[in-house]
Amino acid sequence: MLLKVMRLLALIAGLLAPGLAHAADPTRFTVEVKGRGPDVILIPGLASSRAVWDGTARALEGRYRLHIVQVNGFAGAPVGGNAEGPIVDGMVEELSGYIRDQRLDHPAVIGHSMGGFTALALAERHPDQVGKAMVVDALPFFSVLINPAATAETIKPQAEMIRGNFLAMSDADFASLQGATMKRLVKGPQGYADALKWSLESDRGVMGQATYEIMTSDLRGRLAGIPVPITVVYARDASMGFGASIVDGVYRDNYAALPDKRLVRIDGALHFVMLDQPDLFIKEVEAFLQ
Repeated sequence: MLLKVMRLLALIAGLLAPGLAHAADPTRFTVEVKGRGPDVILIPGLASSRAVWDGTARALEGRYRLHIVQVNGFAGAPVGGNAEGPIVDGMVEELSGYIRDQRLDHPAVIGHSMGGFTALALAERHPDQVGKAMVVDALPFFSVLINPAATAETIKPQAEMIRGNFLAMSDADFASLQGATMKRLVKGPQGYADALKWSLESDRGVMGQATYEIMTSDLRGRLAGIPVPITVVYARDASMGFGASIVDGVYRDNYAALPDKRLVRIDGALHFVMLDQPDLFIKEVEAFLQ
């Protein structure tokens, strides 16, 4: 009898030992792993597919192991845990858990738009897990683009209205809105078609909640405490209607407190930099990963 009890205790101890316990699967995203080498995590933006990183993956997967994220509820992916908020905070903590459970050694993290904000928040909350981060066309507080004097509190009524509109509008109105929006975010016809398709296939409840969270989340006051090297890549195109110095100023001012940073402007691109200027974007990614 004593021998049976000892065997049972040994079995339980083995199951609970670090590295042997079953890691919980993420509920807010899935991950596709490609390639071999140093680890790189790629996070797409709002209402985007992981396919936005296809060109980046082709350039890197022979030399890096890529962990390509698909946010649940976007681009036709099942909603999963993102049926309930907070989505962005949940993403940050589940990415931290993924890095821990997969035993990734200080991976580089690259995120676009909402994914860039997520990468920045991950570096701020878990700097011991992140080797470096690249933020692609995202600010630490999105709402300054709506009102430079906005705060997380004053923007809430507008953010709540926008969240509600995602669910309230008809399918036809939503498709029309997304068609017009994507024309301001991506230049090339194929990129436009892909980004529009991804957005129309996304769950509107998840889109609305994620938009609300990004609009009301302000990381500017915590930038000074981030020790992780951060590269910020941002777009500028003549069609935006204002000069490069204006765009430079927005990024310079909003990231002023970040101690270890590199700001890089890519011209001839709108928000989807990797689709509009793939060669220039890959060049900057290569430099970032060195």
